[in-house]
Amino acid sequence: MREQPVVLITGASHGLGLALARFLARKGCYRLVLTARPSSLERFEELGFSEGPTTLLQGLDVVDPQSRSLAIDAVTARWGGVDVLVNNAGVMTRAVLEHITEADHLRQMRVNYRGPMELARLVLPGMRARRSGRIINISSVGGMMAMPTMTVYSASKFALEGASEALFYEVRPWNIRVSLVQPGFINSDGVERIAYTGQSRAEHEDEHSPYHAHYFHMETFIARLMKSTRATPESVARRIARLIEQKRPPLRVSGTIDAFAFSMLRRLLPRTLYHELLYWALPGISRWGRELAQSDEKRE
Repeated sequence: MREQPVVLITGASHGLGLALARFLARKGCYRLVLTARPSSLERFEELGFSEGPTTLLQGLDVVDPQSRSLAIDAVTARWGGVDVLVNNAGVMTRAVLEHITEADHLRQMRVNYRGPMELARLVLPGMRARRSGRIINISSVGGMMAMPTMTVYSASKFALEGASEALFYEVRPWNIRVSLVQPGFINSDGVERIAYTGQSRAEHEDEHSPYHAHYFHMETFIARLMKSTRATPESVARRIARLIEQKRPPLRVSGTIDAFAFSMLRRLLPRTLYHELLYWALPGISRWGRELAQSDEKRE
């Protein structure tokens, strides 16, 4: 890559994106393009970031084709293109399949899958011309093992992983490396930003809902794990920074120790046993579906 690589980070105004931006800024050897939705750009000033010789603050809505093109054009005009693309922006919605509308479905797919791949498509011509580049897609444990109440989120991350794997082979002849970072549970405020659909919120709050136990136990379980884990946005950011500097980065990288453990479990166990084990390990699984049976009895 160039002597002072240009690194574009999506979703850089909070969480993992912010931690990575701060870490790379301290290293002082990169030109940073920090992006956020146009309505959130003012957050950068509050967080201590400002425009300068090595920093570009850029509004970017990853689902808007015009916004994507304008952002890449701005970087190309200023610094000649992107050397490292970190697709970090993402959304997570908690909902079982029955509680997802088409609009809910499309939003997650556009943000978590299509947005990152379209940005990769826009930066690839410049990377091919320079015969170097890095595309780092932030996936999730949910991209290798699906979780109940996260149906479309898991689908979007599985899609991101499949497309990234194909891209890994396609662009390697030009010395462009594609990597997937799979964080597991991170001790952050991320659990507070998990959204619900209109119906999943109502069903979650209704103790008589057939899916109430699904939502209640999964929400409690995930919140407890996120609060107890030692992994932080900063520790995952350091892992990504090492990946950027690695001469031959692998396709998949576990971002946290639990992600590595799940990966090994998936590799070592026969698939049928693996799924049965995870099913019976689900929190409060003995109560799942019980509310539905009780509701049916009352109607009879």
